[in-house]
Amino acid sequence: MEPNSLQWVGSPCGLHGPYIFYKAFQFHLEGKPRILSLGDFFFVRCTPKDPICIAELQLLWEERTSRQLLSSSKLYFLPEDTPQGRNSDHGEDEVIAVSEKVIVKLEDLVKWVHSDFSKWRCGLQAESVKTESLGRNGQKEALLKYRQSTLNSGLNFKDVLKEKADLGEDEEETNVIVLSYPQYCRYRSMLKRIQDKPSSILTDQFALALGGIAVVSKNPQILYCRDTFDHPTLIENESICDEFGESSPHPHPRPNLNSVRVCQVFSS
Repeated sequence: MEPNSLQWVGSPCGLHGPYIFYKAFQFHLEGKPRILSLGDFFFVRCTPKDPICIAELQLLWEERTSRQLLSSSKLYFLPEDTPQGRNSDHGEDEVIAVSEKVIVKLEDLVKWVHSDFSKWRCGLQAESVKTESLGRNGQKEALLKYRQSTLNSGLNFKDVLKEKADLGEDEEETNVIVLSYPQYCRYRSMLKRIQDKPSSILTDQFALALGGIAVVSKNPQILYCRDTFDHPTLIENESICDEFGESSPHPHPRPNLNSVRVCQVFSS
């Protein structure tokens, strides 16, 4: 694979007219191969002058006639980076979503990806589960399977996970998790219930079902979203594909990615 080339990862997950849908793609970030899959979150900067925001990868497809590789993402900004600014109603762990999805070519999306997230200090600091505490009885594998089924509503990501493992990405590199507001409240409630307990209790299926979140990355941060806003200048971005904005394709059935949302952040 050439350093600047893009390629799909895993088998197609749907067909609709001239469109073929996929679960993941591979690209290079700072000379290293990386994989982004549906449900992943990652930091982007839409233009050099824009603030860093979080993108959620919601859809990947190829137009068979033109061979265009396309993506649909949802963007999340800190309240202070929106036109209305931050006010007393905003929570300290809150982000706000752009009301319209953002459709861009994959070649443009990877140019947006921002690897330096060292200045991102927002979010509730969560305790990560130490991998050694998961033992060797298949608990870690069961946890990853649970997370995948929760994130992607039944889509089979086994082939994508294998490709990530081949690249050395089998360990989670998640640094940020964005929840809905009800999920965030359930998580905070769960934290109180398991206070002073070892972090490994978060891998218990009962704790997960009640709102617990088990993360094996270092220094994970928890954010939530409960509101949207109209971005005043995003439509002027030359990378946005207006021709797909009104009638972007949807596979049937479309994956439900509205449950626990995981931000895949790439560190060098």
